[in-house]
Amino acid sequence: MSSYNRVTLVGNLTRDPELKRVKSGQAVADLGLALNRAWMNEAGQKQEETTFVDVTVWGKTAENAAKYLQKGRSVLVEGRLQLDTWMDSKSGQNRSKLRVVAESLQFMGSNQQEPHGGGDDRVQTGREAA
Repeated sequence: MSSYNRVTLVGNLTRDPELKRVKSGQAVADLGLALNRAWMNEAGQKQEETTFVDVTVWGKTAENAAKYLQKGRSVLVEGRLQLDTWMDSKSGQNRSKLRVVAESLQFMGSNQQEPHGGGDDRVQTGREAA
């Protein structure tokens, strides 16, 4: 049976993008995304929850994210889920974390630092644009 691994999220950045370079020189940025959900419970009271998601962005998109995005900015992320696993050096326990590897990133709303007031900017990752 074939699989389908696709995620679309809209949320707000929880921190400024962290840009790094891998040994090959390719840019990679890590983003934190907060996804808010609100609903009414059976008693008619408003309920809210926030889910925090780590997102990895590669190539030119990573460079643009670091240049134009900051904490609080709304973004739309399309990508795939990836499970990272490692051994905790202190406890010796196996650890894992689910993250989104972005294939495209769209800047939402406006950004005061942009000369023309921002707007929606769709950016493909370096892997997709090549």
